[in-house]
Amino acid sequence: MAETLLGALDRFAVDDGAALLVALDFDGTLAPLVDDPTASRMTPAARDAVDALGATAAERVRLAFVSGRDLEDLALRAAPPVGSYLVGSHGAQTGHATPDGLEAVPLELTAEEHETLTALRAALDEAVSGREGAWVQHKPSAAVLHTRLAGPQDTGAAVEAADAAAARLGLEAMHGKDVVEIAVLHTSKGEALERLRDVVGHDVGTDRVRVLYAGDDTTDEKAFAVLEAGDLALKVGDGDTLAPHRVAGADDVAAVLDRLRASFAAR
Repeated sequence: MAETLLGALDRFAVDDGAALLVALDFDGTLAPLVDDPTASRMTPAARDAVDALGATAAERVRLAFVSGRDLEDLALRAAPPVGSYLVGSHGAQTGHATPDGLEAVPLELTAEEHETLTALRAALDEAVSGREGAWVQHKPSAAVLHTRLAGPQDTGAAVEAADAAAARLGLEAMHGKDVVEIAVLHTSKGEALERLRDVVGHDVGTDRVRVLYAGDDTTDEKAFAVLEAGDLALKVGDGDTLAPHRVAGADDVAAVLDRLRASFAAR
């Protein structure tokens, strides 16, 4: 960790009465990116750091996982400490980790949204037909084109078809690393993070909430964009970013969490 990041972490953790929200993306941030999403796991260092932070977080500290994954899948992969907030599908799904497991907020679509989702799924299924390595993931309110295993020509054609389907249906296509996600609900990690800030403030009983957000993908830039003075944005890996601080990978994120835990323990 660079000295400037160490200083930022110490300033973030200072005990001045504000609540602190530590919000983390999953894939590419706590877990290295892999070809098979079902094989994604936190690195051992990240797993230990998350569990330790969850066990020792102070009264005014909250932990959250913010992901493009379906909420139940995120809960399964992240195995969040009890008390953690979970945000799935870029904000369309929300939940809370309880001693009895995931407590999810029900997701309800209108009849029109259901009809649009059906058309979207059919269009993306057609987009990958005959294109080796490209496949479609169906979510409760979205469809996702995956191209990590596809060749350049098939990737380009599938992405072009997905973008065209989104435009035809009046939807936004969110481009990430080897994925294009199209949702029938307007969501973003930025909007989700703003809601989380409000939820934490209400739970803790304060209107002062500082946020640390760590993420690796282009979709995480929307979360970085809503951060305020006193917050901390941490980019994981390469690529252009709004975040003023950067680390290389999941084990470096683990070191950040360990540093925060030590600061919280000393409060």
